[in-house]
Order: sequence, then C-alpha cells, then structure tokens
Amino acid sequence: MRTPNFFYFAFLTLIVWVTVSSCGPESKDPSEHHDYFIEMEDDDEDSITFKCIIDTPICNETGCYGVYRGVEFVHPKFIEQLHLNGTDVAHQYSNKISEYVGKTLKKLYLEGKYSKVDFKRIRMSTTGMGSGYNYVEYYVEIPFKRVPKEQAMTAFDHCGGWGHVPDLKQRKIDLLKSPNSVVKHKRLFISRLFITKEGLQEYWIQWRHKDYQ
Repeated sequence: MRTPNFFYFAFLTLIVWVTVSSCGPESKDPSEHHDYFIEMEDDDEDSITFKCIIDTPICNETGCYGVYRGVEFVHPKFIEQLHLNGTDVAHQYSNKISEYVGKTLKKLYLEGKYSKVDFKRIRMSTTGMGSGYNYVEYYVEIPFKRVPKEQAMTAFDHCGGWGHVPDLKQRKIDLLKSPNSVVKHKRLFISRLFITKEGLQEYWIQWRHKDYQ
C-alpha cells in the first residue's frame, strides 16, 4: 500500500516551487518581497515543471537571515536564466546571503554603526539534501556584533561545498591574488568549518574592503 509520503513526493516531481524567501508569514505571498518571479517548463521526458521565486534575505542592524525552499538542482539550460554559476541552485543561496551581508556591513559602516559578523553565532541547517526527491530547505542566519571602528568589517563571502569539502585554498587565492582584489592589507578573517547534518559545508569569510576603510 502506498503511503501519504509517496503521493506527496510524487506530486513534487510534477510541480516544484523553487523558493528563496525570508522566514515569516510575509514570505508566503510571492507578490511581496522578491527580486524576480520566473515560471519555467522543461520539455524533456523525465523533467519537471517548476516555478522559481528568488527573494532577498532579511537584513538589519543585528544581522541577516533567510531560507531557501525548492529544488536542489536545475537543468543546465536554466543556469543563465537564473543567473547561476552551476546547477546547484539551492547551494547558491549562500551567494545571495553573502551579497546582502556585505552590503549591510558597508551601510552600517557608513552610518557609523561599526559592525562585523559574529562567527560564533552563525546558524545553518538543511533538510532534504540528497534525498532523491530534488527538494531541499536551506536556512542560514548571519548575526552581527557592534565593534570599535578599527575592528569593523565591510565585505563578506563564503567558500562552500554541497556535500563535499570546500576548496578553501583556492578561494583564498581568488580573493587575494586577483588584480582587482579589494581585501585591505590582504588579510581575511575566516570562520571555522560549519557542516549541517546532511553535509553542506561552509567557511564564512569577512574582511575590510579597501575602498571603504
């Protein structure tokens, strides 16, 4: 006898919502608080039809947080349309929240509210990674703490692996050796390796942007 879970996941193979949204009731309305809304249909025989809502994380003086809900991977033909650099659409929410953390740190610095990311209080979790149903939820919270001006940070990024060990050595080369590097004094501040129970691995990186400090 087929269980209710079977029918639930069978339904997900027909229609899957790719949702990058904030936690809270306001995120349930796709017409509110989103960057763009895309409906895509893949004509391959074993493909799925899905909708994609890319929302911004929620940020304030205390930090940024957000949650991704949707497919784990997309067909390569959607990479350009979704502005991705690979098919791992769920993992790339780390790029999105890093972007907004960096913007918020710069804004706070210019307002004289000198802050940096509190690495010790970062929280992240995943549900559904590698389940075979191509549906995952990824929650991440990046808290700030107020610091003296000379300790403030104004840039943020990550180095992660969706089920594999991140290549931190190469990421450091990318950030420090580029002709357009914006890392002041070539000094990066790197968190410990965060790992969810399902295997998402992330180093979080902050630094002083030389155009701001």
